[in-house]
Amino acid sequence: MLKAGLVGAGHLGKIHLKLLNQSEKYNLVGFYDPDAENGRKLEAEFGYRYFENFNELLAEIDMLDIVTPTLYHYDYALKAIENRKHFFIEKPVTQTLEQAEEILRKCREFGIKAQVGHVERYNPAFIGSKDFIKNPMFIEIHRLAEFNPRGTDVSVVLDLMIHDLDILLSIVKSPVKNIHASGVSVVSKSPDICNARIEFENGCVANLTTSRISMKAMRKSRFFQKDAYISVDFLEKKSEVIRMKPAPEQPSDFDMIIENAEGERNQILFEYPDIRPNNAILDELESFATAVLEDKNVEVSLEDGTEALKVALEIMKLITAQPVVNS
Repeated sequence: MLKAGLVGAGHLGKIHLKLLNQSEKYNLVGFYDPDAENGRKLEAEFGYRYFENFNELLAEIDMLDIVTPTLYHYDYALKAIENRKHFFIEKPVTQTLEQAEEILRKCREFGIKAQVGHVERYNPAFIGSKDFIKNPMFIEIHRLAEFNPRGTDVSVVLDLMIHDLDILLSIVKSPVKNIHASGVSVVSKSPDICNARIEFENGCVANLTTSRISMKAMRKSRFFQKDAYISVDFLEKKSEVIRMKPAPEQPSDFDMIIENAEGERNQILFEYPDIRPNNAILDELESFATAVLEDKNVEVSLEDGTEALKVALEIMKLITAQPVVNS
């Protein structure tokens, strides 16, 4: 078991504490939060040990779980590296690309393992579908959320779209060639809705729309590739695969056959991947424990988190550069 400590006992931090405590791969030593009142309250309510001094917590653990606001990720990651502690860090990995690259460089130098909390990689709908996704050439992504004041201090790109950027970059194994983006601030000072079109060097095009002011939640991705269409519903945990193959010479009455203008006959097949319910946050934490205990590569690396951040920051730069139209 890994001796684990956590920093940042906010909404998500409390979920992490509960899962670290119940996991068979971790021994939860305790947690630190700069809000001492909140820390003592959690200690009294759940029995997690609260450390009033962060360095004392760091001295007793093997692994640090960083679940603070993004503003503090860089500082806590550096402290973990300086003390030779492996760490799990929530997304986005840092505020700036320079910070992420420095952390990555130092982890390589000192042999520190680190994983970024891009939890959608562990979504059961994505896990069940990803083996069907092969060289997609057009991708349509919608992530729409109902308004929630929590998180509006950052752009919707870093708050929500970055989930899909990580999924996208994990699937399209080609450098980004071009990005077009636009966004609008509606209820907060940073963009609340954004659309980005990303073109890759291999010809793949992805269109992403993200909003945090929608009336109805949606988290759906559609992948189009030769002879196949894959739909992944991250919210409902469902997926569907529609494939084409040459029609049999003697199709049955139930086979769906189409014929194109060239006279080619194809059969349409509907498949529904096996979706196995899971706790995605627990799975990502335990996959990191396995990587540390068995000295394996982490599943969502600092390199992955840095690449997602790089694209997200470029999208934000393009949005900021939009001309202002005065009425």
